[in-house]
Amino acid sequence: MATTLIPGVTAVLALADGSVLQGVGCGAEGEAVGEVCFNTAMSGYQEILTDPSYMAQIVAFTFPHVGNVGTNAEDLEQISGAAESAARGAIFRDAPTAPSNWRANSDLDSWLRRRGVIGLSGVDTRALTKKIREKGMPHGVIAHHRRGEFDLEALIARARDWPGLVGLDLAKDASCLQPFEWRDGLWSWPDGYASDSPGKWRVTVVDYGVKRNILRALSSIDARETVVPASTSAEAILAQNPDGILLSNGPGDPAATAEYAVPEIRKLVASGKPVFGICLGHQLLALALGARTVKMEQGHHGANHPVKDLITGKVEIVSMNHGFAVDRQSLPAGVKETHVSLFDGSNCGLAVEGRPVFSIQHHPEASPGPTDSLYLFRRFAEMMDKAKAAAG
Repeated sequence: MATTLIPGVTAVLALADGSVLQGVGCGAEGEAVGEVCFNTAMSGYQEILTDPSYMAQIVAFTFPHVGNVGTNAEDLEQISGAAESAARGAIFRDAPTAPSNWRANSDLDSWLRRRGVIGLSGVDTRALTKKIREKGMPHGVIAHHRRGEFDLEALIARARDWPGLVGLDLAKDASCLQPFEWRDGLWSWPDGYASDSPGKWRVTVVDYGVKRNILRALSSIDARETVVPASTSAEAILAQNPDGILLSNGPGDPAATAEYAVPEIRKLVASGKPVFGICLGHQLLALALGARTVKMEQGHHGANHPVKDLITGKVEIVSMNHGFAVDRQSLPAGVKETHVSLFDGSNCGLAVEGRPVFSIQHHPEASPGPTDSLYLFRRFAEMMDKAKAAAG
């Protein structure tokens, strides 16, 4: 073990290509391996770090000032509190500052430490972002040790040996263990989260790593949700007689999760029930319909992505978080593209002709990000309304 003591350095990021970024540690001590990505959002770091879609990833924030509004007990996105089912590391340009916000009940450093998330600050995040843009998302190990003792060769070797996200099914670990009911609505000042509503619609949410704000957005269209584990059979879902079914976001390779999810999704589509897919749910629906998914070089992570709705012609600024995408060239007959990224032309939405089935790659619930796409939940409600009327 060739341990090196680096003066003034208490945390490092060791990449599989042999490069090492040195800085000051924050949050938990220890080591974590994962895929390194960057996020361009200017706010919402707590929501980002608790989004299950970041499972097995290390997030570098391009915005330099992170932590200045602290953390609170309300802005968590994952259903469970376990850090293992969300981001494993965080990289900042500047060290997190003391909080200054009326909602804060903790500082970011302490919050990261309690969650077991390793932080690295004082590095050139612009250079790291440029590296990812040019060469793709690398495998890396983030390490924090207060004495500054690191075996850099071992850390680099660990990054090289990590197999990566391709072929990795993480949805089963991010999903809930048993069904539960959800009631809370969207947050608004000064009242906080909306209270329980009667619920015009019954929606079953298949949890591949669902975000809380997706559930809150469904409540905002007067839906009462039952959340079920990722492995739930189509027969069990349809036995609930829902008005609609939502396929949630989540982490990992969609092709791996598809092994058990796709046969059930095909049955759900064939049932005639309205189906709405988001992020991983979009990718899994595409696979169930006969399309392919591909691994992206940089992925899309941020709250400033322009997407065009080809149905309305409207351009929206949306929140995105995905490292895999649907191959638009593979969409089969009867499946039309409904949304497209104006950054790179990648597919961001689809719909099945003649059926109440659609999905989108981005996050209409935002959190963090703009609310340009919240109308998609109303589109889902309209589909449920029409389906219910047709059924008599």
